[in-house]
Amino acid sequence: MQELYIPKERLAILKEKKAIVSRLEKTLKCKISVDVHGSIVIEGTPFEEYQARNVLYAFGRGFDMKFAELLLGDDYYFSYLDINDYVNSKNRIRTVKSRLIGSEGRAKRYIEEVSAAKVSVYGDTVSFIGTIEQVKEATTAARTIIEGGSHRLAYRKMEAAHRKNNNDMFV
Repeated sequence: MQELYIPKERLAILKEKKAIVSRLEKTLKCKISVDVHGSIVIEGTPFEEYQARNVLYAFGRGFDMKFAELLLGDDYYFSYLDINDYVNSKNRIRTVKSRLIGSEGRAKRYIEEVSAAKVSVYGDTVSFIGTIEQVKEATTAARTIIEGGSHRLAYRKMEAAHRKNNNDMFV
C-alpha cells in the first residue's frame, strides 16, 4: 500500500471526476481511494502502486491526466525542479514562474516544442514529462531561467542539447 498527498485543488478534481480514477484503476488493476483528509491510498502489486503513484503525482503537479498517463509507457519519465531550491523570496518565485511561462505562454510553449517534453509550472515547481533526453533538454532551459539567465541563453543551451541528442542518435 502506498499513500500519496497532492495539492487540495488537484485532489478536488479527482473527487469530482471519478472517471479519471476509475480508468486508472482499470488500466493498472489496482485500488485507488481518495481520502477525506487529502491523501490518496493505492493498493496493488508494488509495480502497479509505483505506476499509479507516478501518474497521480504528475497529475498533482499540474499535468492534465492524459499527459500524466504517458508515464505508463516504458519510455516516459517524470522530473521536477523545486523553485524554492534556487530562490528564497515569494516575489522572486512569482517572477521566475512568470519568466518560465513567458508572455502569453510563449516561453513554456517554445521549451515544449524544441524539447518535445511536456512542461507544467504549478505551485513552486516546474515539472517535466518525456523521454530522458527530452526531460534533460527542457530541464536545461528551465534551470537557466530559474538561475536568472536570459531566455536567449536558456534557448541556446536547450537547442545545443537537442542537437547533441539528435547527432548521438545517428552515430
